[in-house]
Amino acid sequence: MQNPRLASRYAKSLVDLAIEKGQLEVVRADMQVLQQIAKSNPDVVTLLRSPVIKPDKKQKILAAILEGKVSNVTSMFIQLLVAKGRESNLPEITTEFARQYNLLNNISKVKITTAVPLDAAILSAIKQKVEAGSDKKIEMETAVEPDLIGGFVLETDDRLFDASILRDLKDIKKQFAQNIYTPNIK
Repeated sequence: MQNPRLASRYAKSLVDLAIEKGQLEVVRADMQVLQQIAKSNPDVVTLLRSPVIKPDKKQKILAAILEGKVSNVTSMFIQLLVAKGRESNLPEITTEFARQYNLLNNISKVKITTAVPLDAAILSAIKQKVEAGSDKKIEMETAVEPDLIGGFVLETDDRLFDASILRDLKDIKKQFAQNIYTPNIK
């Protein structure tokens, strides 16, 4: 992150404004759209960070990109960012907004990485197990990494549960490297 304190303050202001206007869910959807645009199109991020492009030109380009996709509150917020010269921090602000929204609504993000894609039944069973061990609502994110060979890696908040075959193989390799059953030959 370029400036986490700045992103946190702007995101907090947007959360407060959205709550005041009664449009928190609408603004959340807008922030998800902006995050998706930033992830899928690096040219937009480059545009936002470019010191060569004038603010009024950035304003027009962003208005054309986001026309009909975001609410009036979000549109005005983006105009404020451009006017203040903070548009380069928009990707960080959207991420921080999502974090603060999840905190406000007691939602925990859980990421599960497997070697092969999971079907819906297994995914819902895992979600139920994770929810049973927590008092928070769970938002699942899945990823596929064939290097795991089998098993899964579950990440939630500040915890990591690695039940992959790759980790088991690395542990076995480490044990063989430090074989305590054979004396060291000098």
